[in-house]
Amino acid sequence: MLFVGLLVCASASAQTNDPVIMTINGEPVLRSEFEYSYNKNNSEGVIDKKNVGEYVDLFVNYKLKVCAAMDAKYDTLTSFKQEFAQYRDQQVKPTFVTDDEMMVEAHNIYDRTANMIGPDGLVKTSHILLRLNQQATDAERQKVRQRIDSVYNALKQGADFAELAQKVSEDPGSARQGGELPFVYRGQLVKEFEDVAFAMKEGEMSGVVESPYGYHIILMKERKPFEPFEYHKESILKFMEQRNIRDQLASQKVDSLVKQSEGRLTAETLMEQRAKELSAQDDEMKYLIQEYHDGLLLYEISNKLVWEKAAEDEAGQALYFKQHKNKYNWDKPHFKGIAYHTKDKADVEAVKRCVKKLKFGQWAEALRQTFNGDSIIRIRVEKGIFRQGDNALVDSAVFKKDTTSAPVKDYPYSGVYGKVLKKGPEEYTDVKGQVVADYQDQLERDWVADLRRKYTFTVNEEVLKTVNNH
Repeated sequence: MLFVGLLVCASASAQTNDPVIMTINGEPVLRSEFEYSYNKNNSEGVIDKKNVGEYVDLFVNYKLKVCAAMDAKYDTLTSFKQEFAQYRDQQVKPTFVTDDEMMVEAHNIYDRTANMIGPDGLVKTSHILLRLNQQATDAERQKVRQRIDSVYNALKQGADFAELAQKVSEDPGSARQGGELPFVYRGQLVKEFEDVAFAMKEGEMSGVVESPYGYHIILMKERKPFEPFEYHKESILKFMEQRNIRDQLASQKVDSLVKQSEGRLTAETLMEQRAKELSAQDDEMKYLIQEYHDGLLLYEISNKLVWEKAAEDEAGQALYFKQHKNKYNWDKPHFKGIAYHTKDKADVEAVKRCVKKLKFGQWAEALRQTFNGDSIIRIRVEKGIFRQGDNALVDSAVFKKDTTSAPVKDYPYSGVYGKVLKKGPEEYTDVKGQVVADYQDQLERDWVADLRRKYTFTVNEEVLKTVNNH
């Protein structure tokens, strides 16, 4: 009995610490979930911030849409399952690797690098290179050799190495740096160069060294042993982050766990189990995964019922425009037509005859087929609804403004054709972008209203008052 009593007390304590803030379609929503969503969508940098009261309606609408998506079985779609699993795994998989394991791998990377560098350490050199083709004739070889000898003599007599490298070295990358190369270890440069460089002392200059690239003069700038792990720790960790090493190690661990299970587990079941474990331990992770799950559902159902419908339902667009035509009236006349330029003078009138008896939406294709159907582009056309200031030719020819239209190269003749609309558009296609956006908003409002009639929801006003204040 004591144990049962403790359970009841623990349950009551949990409810007190994280009470139900609302119930949507019979499902409780905890205050922590609402706070997570509210705080994330009203953080610093958000332009249209909402207070808690204003955000309630948005949150309820969001949850109602998710209910509708679940009822419509959008969560059973293969495309949804695959995309959700991919995102969930991105959040969950890295947790299979601990920070301690990452540090072990960092040491492994350091040790492998130290082994590559070896006991000779690192050297920084400068060099002057005169290139010599491997198939050079004896005469060409002698000519380059004489040049490098003269450079070497100048250096022996006190010429500045960096200045000479900038002037004469034929290794453009290092020449810009006064001949200086980065620190290297054995195996990074050609053997002929390295054998000399690693035998030199700091400040020492070599004689003329021949390699497959040509003739070098080498100046030893600095040599050092490979620094200890702590010196490179931060750069190694940054390298690991850039290369997604944690994710690679996690994939290896998951594969190993699946193999060890001898068929009892799959990568998918491991990810599901891990997601449940993390969600039980961390509200932030729980709500992040849930947010993506619900967001995907919301996208799928909104796309189907609102966005695609608004974009593709031309009959609905036309009806919406007819019912709200006054909404699209404008203060100043607009020109519905074309402004065009032609190669031949005769085509100025031919363009007008071509489209005269056609609907506005058919003009572009008719002009393309008639005048630009072959390899010769006979006309250049701009088609649309023009306001004053949109097009200089229209401003001049239609609105009678004192504007000069810039000539178009190879198209010396110009014309306009169409009609002036004084009060507003004559059909929905004249303002299609606006109509689609407004029709979409109407569909959204109607859908939300329908959802609010269909599903029950209640908000606990007392708990709402404690949001971010408990």
